[in-house]
Amino acid sequence: MWTCPGCPAPPDWRVDLPALVEELPWLRPLGGCPQDPIFHAEGDVLTHLGMVLAELATLPAFRELPEAERHVVFAGTLLHDIAKPECTFEEDGRVRSPGHAVKGVSKARRLLATDPVFGSLGTPFREREQILGLVRWHGLPANYSQKPHAGRDVLRAAYTTRLDWLAIVAEADHRGRVCKVPADDTLERILLFPEFCREWECWPGPRAFANDASRFAYFRTETAHPTLHLFDDARCEVTVMCGLPGSGKSTWAAANCPDLPAVSLDDIREELDVDPGDNQSAVVVAAYDRARGHLRRGESFLWNATNVSRLLRGKLIDLAADYRARVRIVYVEPPIPLIRERNRGRAKHVPERVWDRMFDKLDMPTLAEVHRVDSVVG
Repeated sequence: MWTCPGCPAPPDWRVDLPALVEELPWLRPLGGCPQDPIFHAEGDVLTHLGMVLAELATLPAFRELPEAERHVVFAGTLLHDIAKPECTFEEDGRVRSPGHAVKGVSKARRLLATDPVFGSLGTPFREREQILGLVRWHGLPANYSQKPHAGRDVLRAAYTTRLDWLAIVAEADHRGRVCKVPADDTLERILLFPEFCREWECWPGPRAFANDASRFAYFRTETAHPTLHLFDDARCEVTVMCGLPGSGKSTWAAANCPDLPAVSLDDIREELDVDPGDNQSAVVVAAYDRARGHLRRGESFLWNATNVSRLLRGKLIDLAADYRARVRIVYVEPPIPLIRERNRGRAKHVPERVWDRMFDKLDMPTLAEVHRVDSVVG
């Protein structure tokens, strides 16, 4: 069973923050990070974190979780504000930290994957991604009612972490602060969050859509309702490989889709004599031209590239949708240290600085993007 340092346990449920900071020195910068004195009158981020973890340990919902789940929820709480030092600034006498949850995902992933305190090969994939979901969405239970598409947000969040765990983190986060806003109703919103999720049929896990085509259309159409029921009229399927350089995407494709025509960016680089660190525009143009040819003919094919960014793979998904193609993402991830080692051993390897940048930009694919996601991890 994977464990998180400092996770409280019966009978005393004690959280020792100084010991945690000693064991996890990357927590220290939180102590020098100010917070808004209206919403966080308790002081800096590390002071807030200590109060949050102490509150978490008292919550019956946390104590009632199975031990393995407690460790995941504790880790998500421990890391929920990890990127505040990079995101915090003062403006008009107020302290703000916009985007700290999104930035926190990339920072927390690096810590979970590389800090030996979480294991010699890093945190296991399943636990890591659940923790990152808690980091990404930790503010949702407190703010969902103020969002223009609250229902869509909770449906999307349910694909990355369990919403009952998210509600526990949010309640601890609220109780572990000193708020000077008169008649603050944040706790009331958090306590109503489970009922809102039940109304959208995603408590504690993802909603069951009518079929893959209906779910795909819902997340691509702002005015669609989740009860949408579409006939799947796909003409073909695009299999999109996804993974960091050195993860084994080509090996998986050769073993599992040997007869499927492939658009491989690595192959096109060889043809055009373009190194991975060079400008890739000619490679991308050639790849999209070949993809359009397959789609016009209604041919299923495989797209072999890193596709670690949601924004970049979204362009290919849009193209496939225009031609009525189903989209399947195959995400490949052996242990992160092994991926890095494999990349270094390649004749034409991705430069270290580029690899690190791709790792930090990694967006895990979810069923809110495509018809199907397969994860090949271990």
